[in-house]
Parts: sequence; structure tokens; C-alpha cells
Amino acid sequence: MSPAVFLDRDGVVNAAILRDGRPHPPATLAELRIEPDAARCVERLHERGFRVVVVTNQPDVARGTTTRAAVETINDAIRAALPVDGLYACYHDDADACPCRKPKPGMLVRAAGELGLELSASYMVGDRWSDVEAGRRAGCRTVWIERGYLERAAERPDARAATLAQACEWILNDRHA
Repeated sequence: MSPAVFLDRDGVVNAAILRDGRPHPPATLAELRIEPDAARCVERLHERGFRVVVVTNQPDVARGTTTRAAVETINDAIRAALPVDGLYACYHDDADACPCRKPKPGMLVRAAGELGLELSASYMVGDRWSDVEAGRRAGCRTVWIERGYLERAAERPDARAATLAQACEWILNDRHA
């Protein structure tokens, strides 16, 4: 069993699109901006024995404001740009009561089973309260990247960071403390 670092997609791996202080996913490949520190962070985590998995809620598919194909195009671009070990997406909205939609831990649990990951030795990095809560429910340590969104704040993350690079640094120091 391997330790993992689970990364949220929009706002962590790539820049979220802000509208009225709220984060949104890029709608097209042209809007995708992978965070400048993402590739180096994934490399450093791999060097220290972590598997890296992206887990993302994409409810706009269920809401009919984007297509699954559009989301998969962006996911494919992320896979091509970053050496992640997996990318899991939930296409449901809250009303669907899906066990994979964060804050539920279903995507993390599924990845752990499929990839041989030890959740208790793993971390979840996110920019929204639901990311931190999913990690907590899965038994992972959590890092909240504070982006200043006008929405509910994460409760009780194990660490707070301003950037993905800071989150990765904290994880690497925490693991070997």
C-alpha cells in the first residue's frame, strides 16, 4: 500500500475562473491554466514515494451547463501535462446523493482500492471546504489552500497554505518530521 496525495482540480491543479468571488471550472481548453508549480510539486511528491491523484467534482455536467466530453478534454490535458497516477471525476450534483461527490469520500476510497493506496498515510489538498471534509472522512491529513473565495471556509484542516507549492512543502515536512 502506497501513500498518496489527492489534489483537487480547479483551484489547486489549475486556476479556477472567479465570478463574483466564487470559483468555477474552466469551460474550455482555452481557459485551462495549469498552476505554474503543479508539475514540480507532482515530481517532488513522486520522488518521496507518494502517488498523486486528482479528484474533482464536476456538477456542471449534471446541471446541463457543460458536457462530459468538454470536462474530459480538460482532464486529458491535465493528464498530458502532469504525471499524475490517476484522475477521478464526479459528474453529479448534490441532489443526486452520489457517494463520490465531495464532501463524501467516495472518489478517494475508490482510488485507494484501485491503486493500492493507504488512506491513513495520505493527504488531501483542496481549495474548498468540501475537499477538506472529503479528505477528513477518508482518514487523510488535509491541507486547505486559502484562495479568498466568498463561500464557506474549510473547518479544521491539518494545514493551511496560500499555494500548491506551500501545500506540498508542508506535506513533505510533515511526513518526515
